[in-house]
This record gives sequence, C-alpha cells and structure tokens, in this order.
Amino acid sequence: MTLSAVFWILAALLSDVMCAVTAYSYCDMLWGIRYAGYSAPASVAFLTAVPYAVGIAVCIVLAVLLKRKNR
Repeated sequence: MTLSAVFWILAALLSDVMCAVTAYSYCDMLWGIRYAGYSAPASVAFLTAVPYAVGIAVCIVLAVLLKRKNR
C-alpha cells in the first residue's frame, strides 16, 4: 500500500469521525438547551466539524501530492 492510499483512507475515516462527533455534540446541545439551560444555539455544535474539515483537506492534499511525486 502506498503512502498516498494511506492518506486517502485517513481522510475517509476522519470524515466518518467528524460526522459522529458533530451529531453527538448537536444532540448534547439540544438536550442542554431544553433541560440544562444552555444559552448558546444548537448550531454552535457544528463548529466541532471545523478541525476535522481542516484535517481532511490536509490529508487529501498530501495524498494528491504524494501520488504525483510517485509517478
């Protein structure tokens, strides 16, 4: 397996983890707003996706660059 393929797989795994963490944070925020008195809107939970999106973008760029270098 080439290093490029490793970064493609890592990007796919990061996207799955991003979806799971964001969904959990969103549900937690909805619960907190309803029962615990949180004052922030539930959409704040989507900010947890930002670091994952950056990581996915970096993995994709590295995968493309390593594929080109490998040619």
